[in-house]
Amino acid sequence: MSQPMPATTTKPLLEAIARRPTAKRPVWVMRQAGRYLPEYRAFRQDHSFKDLAGDPELAAEVTLMPLKRFAFDAAIVFADIMSPLAAIGVDFDFDPGPVVANPIRTQADLDQLHEPDGEIAPEVLGALRLTRAELPEATALLGFCGAPWTLAAYLVEGRGAKEFPTLRGFAQAEPALLDTLLGRLSDLMADYLIAQHAAGADAVQVFDSWAGLLSHADWQRMIEPHLRRLLERVGAAGVPRILFLQNAPHLVDAYAKLPAEVLATDWRLPLGELQQRHTDRAVQGNIDPAILLAGPDATRAAAQALLASVDAQGHIVNLGHGILPKTPIASVEALIETVHEEST
Repeated sequence: MSQPMPATTTKPLLEAIARRPTAKRPVWVMRQAGRYLPEYRAFRQDHSFKDLAGDPELAAEVTLMPLKRFAFDAAIVFADIMSPLAAIGVDFDFDPGPVVANPIRTQADLDQLHEPDGEIAPEVLGALRLTRAELPEATALLGFCGAPWTLAAYLVEGRGAKEFPTLRGFAQAEPALLDTLLGRLSDLMADYLIAQHAAGADAVQVFDSWAGLLSHADWQRMIEPHLRRLLERVGAAGVPRILFLQNAPHLVDAYAKLPAEVLATDWRLPLGELQQRHTDRAVQGNIDPAILLAGPDATRAAAQALLASVDAQGHIVNLGHGILPKTPIASVEALIETVHEEST
């Protein structure tokens, strides 16, 4: 069980996580420090993604970029879900998504991994400390990690792939090996999230982007024990948890039984109905990111519809996935203005 949160905070996002009334619904968006920002694109002309994510000062600067332009209620540290895997000896690059030099498919591959020696992803922890010092008191700071299964998807497949066939075949052919890998990833991510909290993160989000690849029975047998242990360890350390799953409507109620204060889903599910079914936790989301491509009027209408369908208490407004690179700045402005002006 998670330790109790403070009775009150100055941060609307933390109040929403605790399902306490807020003067306005908090809003942030996944990948908000990214390619839709002109200043970020200019930054990338001189720095690769790997360079930015690997340098604490640069990562903190990118983390703060959207906060200088928009009234978001949270910053999320600029990093990648692969960042902590370097601590156990995983060699990876980006092209443009994660590419693993030596995929894990045998016991010998797994034996090449080692225990962390020192801090896990010190560049991420450094970026959190630097960002924390610059944020306004009312703005929350979020850390994050990939869920064990989502990380395993890249480690086994070697890179992103449609429906990850190598991973799914590996899961059936080598269940014991997969179980060992997921156990190691669960422990590593728990340590990593707890360290992020100590470095200044007010809350953390666990991304399970590839949860929907499995049937409910396979998920329950292979994935749930590891994900539950990860979340329990983080909760026992007093860290508020947001659990995000993508493209997995058949699993959402199972995920709602896991220990996390906030359940976040993509746009495929009606968030208000989910909130009504699971009244013991906050919800986050879930506007379709593509709607913002249609401009500020469409964005404003979608935000109004979301606000009308989801109870304000315990609701964090977000997109149903990461913001798209071609999103107009005016759409982001319309989203934040609508949420802050009409959700009181």
